[in-house]
Amino acid sequence: MEFQSLIYQTGGGRAVLTLNRPQRRNALSPELVSELTAALTAARDDESVRVVIITGAGDRAFCAGGDLAGGMMAPGVLPAHWARAGFGELLKLLRDLGKPSIAKVQGDALGGGFGLALACDLVVAAEEARFGTPEIRLGLFPHVILSVLQRNVPRKALLEMVLTGDKISAAQGKEHGFVNRVVPRADLDAATEELAASIARHSPAILRLGREVFFTLSELDFDRAITHANALLSLNTLAEDTAEGVAAFLGKRPPEWKGR
Repeated sequence: MEFQSLIYQTGGGRAVLTLNRPQRRNALSPELVSELTAALTAARDDESVRVVIITGAGDRAFCAGGDLAGGMMAPGVLPAHWARAGFGELLKLLRDLGKPSIAKVQGDALGGGFGLALACDLVVAAEEARFGTPEIRLGLFPHVILSVLQRNVPRKALLEMVLTGDKISAAQGKEHGFVNRVVPRADLDAATEELAASIARHSPAILRLGREVFFTLSELDFDRAITHANALLSLNTLAEDTAEGVAAFLGKRPPEWKGR
């Protein structure tokens, strides 16, 4: 697939989506959001893709957030509202992707870019990467991404970020638990690939089922969560890949996943 503001590559069970607007610090224009949505949809529907990786072009920024000069603040209340609505749909698509996703953060992830990174299942960041919500300094508030941030960042730490607009380091992000791995910039590609490979070797069917139950349980009260999880475990035990996994373990051989 070819896009204007996005590079989409597949191979080896991976789909790599590279935000390709380095001159604008990979800011999210309506066009880029639309292209991300199309690329994620393609990756979701491609059975050869086991893991999705999102990153940014250049060294300065993973994504600097909404492009205030490029359509995200379009003239007219309704056109601007509709232009921004697509980003919320993109965040939902990432949650419902059915496949694990990794944000490979090589530079600043700010505002909507912070939300995009944390909407991915896992985050691998270069040591120099920074995260933040600078919207307050522009008389704005990070309304849409709050739904993602509140599910990933501790309450007090998040309140400080959104109320001050200050940036925090990748190391601080790891301390707060929303960054999985922090590595030197030179090791970022290898670290991301290592993580992707450790996920992709498992059954795609069970990865999908597991992601669904993970996100569903987080929205349920404890009693309903236990009941729902038990039902999903019963479904899990009936999967062909589960039978294959058990047989492979007992036979001391690598499993051959069928994806069902």
